[in-house]
Amino acid sequence: MRAIQITEFGGPEVLRQVELPEPAVQPGRLLVEVSSAGVNFADTHTVEDSYLSRSTLPLVPGAEVVGRTPDGRRVVALAENGGYAEIAAVQDYLAHDVPEGVSDGQALALVVQGLTAWHLLRTSARIAEGESVVVHAAAGGTGSLAVQLAKSFGAGRVIATASTKDKRELALELGADIAVDADADGMKDRLVEANGGKKVDIVLEMTGGPVFDASLAALAPFGRLVTYGMASRVPPAPVQAAQLMGRSRAVVGFWLMHCLGRPGMYREPMAELLAMTADGRLKPQVGGVYPLADAARAHQDLRSRRTHGKLILDMTR
Repeated sequence: MRAIQITEFGGPEVLRQVELPEPAVQPGRLLVEVSSAGVNFADTHTVEDSYLSRSTLPLVPGAEVVGRTPDGRRVVALAENGGYAEIAAVQDYLAHDVPEGVSDGQALALVVQGLTAWHLLRTSARIAEGESVVVHAAAGGTGSLAVQLAKSFGAGRVIATASTKDKRELALELGADIAVDADADGMKDRLVEANGGKKVDIVLEMTGGPVFDASLAALAPFGRLVTYGMASRVPPAPVQAAQLMGRSRAVVGFWLMHCLGRPGMYREPMAELLAMTADGRLKPQVGGVYPLADAARAHQDLRSRRTHGKLILDMTR
């Protein structure tokens, strides 16, 4: 089968198409004939071996697949790597049937980024009716869904940040009340101004560095900053307990892997997201479709912030 494999850690240049044997059938696992695989920012960290979990070589990256099982079911599933291949082995309980009317790209946008957006708001931030929500990288895969879900969950004001005018316009089309520039310089003041002069209740942050610092400074008393990535690869300044106590603020970390296997934290939110997509209440954004052989280009585009929405590897090309 065709697959993308790495035999050394590094940047996009280490991603190479190869021929590999198909994975063996094992108890508790499904073989999926992959029609499309998702590309995540976390994949770029996996390829560098700079992610929260360590990787071993050789490695086929990719944590999201959609395709057919041997009995003909169309499923979307999380994979423990191995997704950038024509055949993937996934755990039974991580495969979810895809309803009619939901495309490959939409399903792939939900399985990591949709679930992440859902849990950022519901589980980590514990959003309450009327609260203000800042969504950084609001045109990205997770951000574009978080904007929509925040409105659906009753946010009073959704403030989007994005790096270009086109991306800010997309965030507004998806339901953000206001969109501001993502530059870290002056970020705190822009967020407060965008919230009518008041500090904000919730920030969903995945950039790190000075954007994290500015976001924390913009939090109102009892505000929550949920951090779920470090796209800038620059760590924020250390957070001291007094900084949190002095304004009754919270910093909450989130990693989707901790939801897997916990009752109610995977299948139920996934079913809700798929149902919302099938009936048009949620519109996952597909930002780019690449042939499998162009996986390195997909990583380059993602890292350079040239993309929006969900990036897909098409196994038929």
